Amino acid sequence: MLLELENICFERENKKILDNINLKLEIGKFVAITGPNGSGKSTLVKIIMGIEKPDTGRVIFDGKDITNLTINERANLGISFAFQQPVKFKGITVYDLLKIAGKKDMTKIEACEVLSKVGLCAKEYVDREVNASLSGGELKRIEIATVALRGAKLTIFDEPEAGIDLWSFSNLINVFEKMGELIKGTTLIISHQERILKIADEVILMKAGKIEEIGDSKEILNKTFTKSECYKIKETN
Repeated sequence: MLLELENICFERENKKILDNINLKLEIGKFVAITGPNGSGKSTLVKIIMGIEKPDTGRVIFDGKDITNLTINERANLGISFAFQQPVKFKGITVYDLLKIAGKKDMTKIEACEVLSKVGLCAKEYVDREVNASLSGGELKRIEIATVALRGAKLTIFDEPEAGIDLWSFSNLINVFEKMGELIKGTTLIISHQERILKIADEVILMKAGKIEEIGDSKEILNKTFTKSECYKIKETN
């Protein structure tokens, strides 16, 4: 078992955000977490990454208790976290970023091969600066490329569809469909999007700080979601 959460509880301002969460993630799976806003999804993954610390309970990663480890220590063990809004780096090119992520002096040909895998025309992007000139969809695909190069055992994505247009979202779905080829470890993704949930090996439904149900995507979608509960991605100008 790659990850185990044991009796995780988290409270802020006398409000119970996570209520006795128990969860196990296997190696090599694509797992999605979904549920209404405020159900505790983002808090849960932040606890896995070490951004937040549980009030009670344990986080076990690859057989080791990491509950009290820092973010950097967890990253060194093989946990990678991608935020909703990818970070921009003034003065750093895409090529620079990929070399940093891969922790090696890769050639531009190698960098281009990675960019091609996430659906970007490599020659157009490899020397571009990672700044506001890139769209949200472009930044997120570049971020996925950096994640793939890190070779993490567990990669976490927090609502990767947030803030991107429909065209970019369709391209992002194509990348996630090939995630097993890009990232050899386990992928954990928070999403409201039905198209992402459908390609997951397993879907975790959260409500009111608890895990309501765990099952395959078809089972969860058919049993739990109505059209009014499914979120539509918004077009951006």
